[in-house]
Amino acid sequence: MDMHDLTRELSLKNDSKIIMLVSDGIGGCALEPGGPTELEAANTPNLDTLAREGSCGLSIPVQPGITPGSGPGHLGLFGYDPLKYQIGRGALEATGIGFQLQPKDVAVRCNFCTVDDQGNITDRRAGRISTEEAAPLVEKLNNIKLDGAEVFVQPVKEYRFVLVLRAAGLGGSVADTDPQKTGVPPLDPKPLGERSNSTAVLAKQFFEKACEVLKGEPKANALTMRGFSPRPSLPTYEEVYKLKAGAIAVYPMYKGLASLVGMDLLGEAKTLSEQIDVLEQNWNDYDFFFIHFKYTDSTGEDGNFEAKAKRIEELDAIIPRIRSLDPTVLTVTGDHSTPALMKSHSWHPVPTLIHAPHARVDRCQSFGENEAAIGQLGTFEARFLMPMLLGHAGRLNKFGA
Repeated sequence: MDMHDLTRELSLKNDSKIIMLVSDGIGGCALEPGGPTELEAANTPNLDTLAREGSCGLSIPVQPGITPGSGPGHLGLFGYDPLKYQIGRGALEATGIGFQLQPKDVAVRCNFCTVDDQGNITDRRAGRISTEEAAPLVEKLNNIKLDGAEVFVQPVKEYRFVLVLRAAGLGGSVADTDPQKTGVPPLDPKPLGERSNSTAVLAKQFFEKACEVLKGEPKANALTMRGFSPRPSLPTYEEVYKLKAGAIAVYPMYKGLASLVGMDLLGEAKTLSEQIDVLEQNWNDYDFFFIHFKYTDSTGEDGNFEAKAKRIEELDAIIPRIRSLDPTVLTVTGDHSTPALMKSHSWHPVPTLIHAPHARVDRCQSFGENEAAIGQLGTFEARFLMPMLLGHAGRLNKFGA
């Protein structure tokens, strides 16, 4: 039996409140053998208290050894098998900014980048230009015309934007053009299947025309493409868990993920404090809240160990405000690990805690990788976190006689 079929059968409605606080990329690595990870180096008295009073463990986002993108990482946390439900980043970005994808659409997540006179990338994120700097450039790109397809270009945040190609017969199996390093040119958008040949041709034409439009820009004078994807179809939180769910996120991609599984997008918060304001304002209207904190991931990708630890401390500081609402179940976790040592996502299991009245208190005295390894929850696939939260909230009936 599929897990969602089981939760459909067993789910109950009650007055419990569940909060999933996701610190993106929270897992890390020590800079030297025997040293602390970013989470262990951070001063986190509030998270440590939750760990002492609850249950801890390590979650595996996809499968052991597999490094996930943010999409699969979050789908696992939401209880969707990321190997079964594969969603491209383009669809997530488009949905996150409210773009209504149509059946003939393929969405692409794009980054502005900087190239030199030889066309080699010198900065993969165009100096992280601001949203305000990027908006007029996106407007210019939105005027590009392609034969045989409609083109939509929309800003996302900072150096990111979305390209949507609309035409009959487009497939989403096209290779990313970001080489993931500098000193080389963007890659060609190569089809990974015959159904995506037309998509690759259109993407190549768009790239060439976009570079002409951007020629002469000091920073954003080229672009890379990733996450080619059509509109996905997913069962909703209401269908599979009987939960009225709300999402409180800053970045569009995570809003997109939440929207695709049927969560309402709440508020327009720009800071963590504002996110908790939105949580407080909507507390009486929802059963489940997903709160996303991005900056533990971005500092990890920057290779900045100390900055990541500081961002974890920022997260720790808002825990008392969350606890003052007295949620029935509070889980703190991440969608994947992003060790500053590696400057990238990694396969390492993610520290996870569950704080609830019926949680089995274990031996963990703090919230960190080594303590979580001895925790009551053990090491588990992230897709089983949602059933555990439902169980702790009294929202699952007994299975069988």
